[in-house]
Amino acid sequence: MNYLLLFDLLYNLNQNHNMETNSKKNNQISRRKFLGNATALATMAFLPKGLLSCGSGTGLNSRYGGVQIGVISYSFRSMPTSAEDILGYLKETGLSSVELMGGAVEQFAGAPEYQGPSYPRGTELTDEQSRELNLAREEFAQELRNWRLSVPMDRFTGLREMYNDAGVNIDITKLGHPSWSDEEIDYAFNVAKTLGSRGITFEIGIDAAKRMAPFADKHGLYAIMHNHGQPGRPGFSFEDHLIFGKNLMLNLDVGHYYGATGLHPNDVIEKFHDRIASLHLKDKTGPNEVPADTNMPFGEGSTPLDDILKLLKEKGWPITADIELEYPIPEGSDAVQEVKKCADYCKGFLV
Repeated sequence: MNYLLLFDLLYNLNQNHNMETNSKKNNQISRRKFLGNATALATMAFLPKGLLSCGSGTGLNSRYGGVQIGVISYSFRSMPTSAEDILGYLKETGLSSVELMGGAVEQFAGAPEYQGPSYPRGTELTDEQSRELNLAREEFAQELRNWRLSVPMDRFTGLREMYNDAGVNIDITKLGHPSWSDEEIDYAFNVAKTLGSRGITFEIGIDAAKRMAPFADKHGLYAIMHNHGQPGRPGFSFEDHLIFGKNLMLNLDVGHYYGATGLHPNDVIEKFHDRIASLHLKDKTGPNEVPADTNMPFGEGSTPLDDILKLLKEKGWPITADIELEYPIPEGSDAVQEVKKCADYCKGFLV
């Protein structure tokens, strides 16, 4: 890392802040004096990615007992999900970290919108309607690919600034897929880098791991693999997926893991703590319960969330813990209220 560039950046940030809040005469410091603090500032180079980008003075802080509690924006899927909407929900819930879905990211940057025919789920289509629908989808997919390969990255800078100014870190970007072309995967990593994210996330799989590992190394970011029920399948092994690259990481969904296996997630967390970027928190029943492998309100399932959070607090590992709201929203409530309940439940084990 070029520390002089880091110092220049921090010096300029300091000057801009002083210009906004005080007069130049009384508050600007000399470059020599600033560089004189090099020993202390050098430690900033080793802080986790995204930490320096968080906004300040907003009061948003969901790090409890050293554990960062966040949310995947998928949790708000029952509500309007523009990037601006999601930021409002984060402010309401008090959460300062997010795994941001790619749809909101690309919409903010001006991605084209699908204008073709659409039908309600379950509609029985005629042969002509099916052909028309497939053609429209293919044409839109090509239009979207062309946009991704031409959009300037500064379109995404405003999104990062909007979130950081509110005190929210876009920790992970859920964008990109192993089936994409090389150029599109490069695009996904470049977007994540522009947003200040540690990496992108996608579904776990051997072929996916092989495909994405070289791109993670190329861009110096994480390729983060999310599990559903795969750990419950005979012969499944996390090691088999992680061997293809040092920047392959896990997004361990502890609810899906427990629901599929009935095993305590802490065993996996302890074993792979240095290869886990984040957790998805949900409370599910186990595979042998009635009902089996079912999402429940936090505190009503059997997933040992208390043990999991206390382990993270005790060990101090840099693993973010993101709420994923999947249980049915009760009548009279909404996703924001339920995510807030989940966050408060988790906080109770950490403070």
